[in-house]
Amino acid sequence: MLSNSSKYAIKAVLFIALNASEENKVMAKDISQPINVPQAYIAKLLQELVKKGIVSSVRGPKGGFYLDEINMNHSIMSIVSVIDGEKKLNSCMMSLEKCNEEKPCPLHSILVTSRSQILNSLKNKTIRALVEEVKLGKAFLPL
Repeated sequence: MLSNSSKYAIKAVLFIALNASEENKVMAKDISQPINVPQAYIAKLLQELVKKGIVSSVRGPKGGFYLDEINMNHSIMSIVSVIDGEKKLNSCMMSLEKCNEEKPCPLHSILVTSRSQILNSLKNKTIRALVEEVKLGKAFLPL
């Protein structure tokens, strides 16, 4: 359901949230190795998130990425929406172009409820909430 790009972006945002601040920013090269994503690729994803106000950044010698209080309150869904767009999230699980409520694919009725629950969870879970779960040891993130 989530593209690799969305997964990478979520990992990068969580890495930034756990390891950076306005005073101590991190650069794409510092994020790349711990999350196992090429530097140029993660930089591109992060720039998209910066454009939409989900991640903050500063250019220059003391520049880099960080999350402020406003950034921390964005939902995980906001990250996915920027990277994948709404269309991808609502696309057919069998990749059939014309699958919809009126003309459902064989898996449509099985997955429609689960998909709705997942999307609602992603909309209701903030970056801050995931960071707290990691800090409390309720969730694992190999960073």
